[in-house]
Amino acid sequence: MSKRQPLVMMKGKKDGLVFVMDEKCSYDELVRELRDKLAMNRKHYQDGPLTSVKVQVGNRYLSNAQKDELADIIHSYENLFVADIESNVMTRKECAEITARRQLVPIKRMVRSGQVLEVEGDLLLIGDVNPGGMISATGDIYVMGALRGIAHAGVSGKEQEAIIAASVMKPTQLKIGRFMSRTEEEPADELKNDHLMECAFVDLSVNQIIIDRLQSISKNNRVSKVLASCNK
Repeated sequence: MSKRQPLVMMKGKKDGLVFVMDEKCSYDELVRELRDKLAMNRKHYQDGPLTSVKVQVGNRYLSNAQKDELADIIHSYENLFVADIESNVMTRKECAEITARRQLVPIKRMVRSGQVLEVEGDLLLIGDVNPGGMISATGDIYVMGALRGIAHAGVSGKEQEAIIAASVMKPTQLKIGRFMSRTEEEPADELKNDHLMECAFVDLSVNQIIIDRLQSISKNNRVSKVLASCNK
């Protein structure tokens, strides 16, 4: 007779433990086996070092109450804490929210002084942003024109992933997530023929916003995303 496949597999990693949960059994069976396996190693978990636990449930949907229950079971052992509960399944509402944050929103207009343009997703603005005007997006910002006002990308907080690109990059202020940068007043010929599109992004190695030529951003794995979006 073949041995029953365990419903909960506990794997040790450098940064803690990973609990891999069977995705086909009933939730109650899963909870029972989790309690039993933790009890079998009670002394180790009670007396050992503080250890993070990542719970992977695969293609199983967990309600918030079920996530809380699993976390409470694991937290009942003083030296264990849940770092994350990962599931490949989400509700339609969660899916719609993620889709909205990732959509490209093309807008053709000029943002004048005192005007504010806010979008959810990536903003592709075909037009200028005048001094005193402001644009913001939960994702990236691409300006096919002159950016002379304020631009805030990554409003959702994922600043290391957001960028701001403009044909003419002369903003009064740039914000990417929690990072902010002001540009100095510099005389320049914005209409010179050799002008190159520029892109601003957060360099976490120095914790500040960097502005570079768009053609140079490939080293940060950003150029393909920018060009693909701008060509839509």
